[in-house]
Amino acid sequence: MDVVEESWKIQHKIEVKAKNIGKGRYGRVLKMARKPEMDEYVKVLEITSLGLILMGALGFLIYWLWTRLPIHLTEFIV
Repeated sequence: MDVVEESWKIQHKIEVKAKNIGKGRYGRVLKMARKPEMDEYVKVLEITSLGLILMGALGFLIYWLWTRLPIHLTEFIV
């Protein structure tokens, strides 16, 4: 089989799968889906950014405590 025939077979498989989009379990959801408006997009972006910043701050706090707390505990105990 040459490359062209193989690529046509792959293309056909992709097209068959693409035809079934919207007919399965989530078909109704895909039909109802729409592009978000700018204010919705900005709200999602703000919430996601806030979550990312909070997770980063929590990670940094854990790291800082993990590296600094043993030093202070040894000074307190000894």
